[in-house]
Amino acid sequence: MQHMTEAKAALMMAAGCVRAVASAIYGGWDKAMSTLVIFMMIDYVMGLIVAGVFHNSDKTKGGSLDSHEGWKGLWRKGVTLLVVLVAARLDATMGTTFIKDAVVLAYIANEAISIMENAGLMGVPYPEPMKKALAQLQGKNQEGK
Repeated sequence: MQHMTEAKAALMMAAGCVRAVASAIYGGWDKAMSTLVIFMMIDYVMGLIVAGVFHNSDKTKGGSLDSHEGWKGLWRKGVTLLVVLVAARLDATMGTTFIKDAVVLAYIANEAISIMENAGLMGVPYPEPMKKALAQLQGKNQEGK
């Protein structure tokens, strides 16, 4: 077995500590939370690709990268995790995980829709029923603004 370098061992220890703290804060770390965080990362990176490579972002006038919009996206992701934290704390007072699970699943669905939108902006083809559903969701979202 190979020996770990000190840097790798320190990184693994730090990652373990972060995960332990997050698990304690969120009342346990389950697969749904992991899925949400992974979807958030995928969505953010895809947003960067849409703006930086394809220059097709709907967040800026020219469709290109904008650091202000990038920070706003990161803050939105942070607030999402804060809402999940509040739901987890609420569940802890009731002794359930129902509210946290419902909130996490709703945010997973939201991130999946955003990933589909980004894929469409990149020119990735997807089935017509999905296009219609996405257009309908976007239309409702724009009317609500």
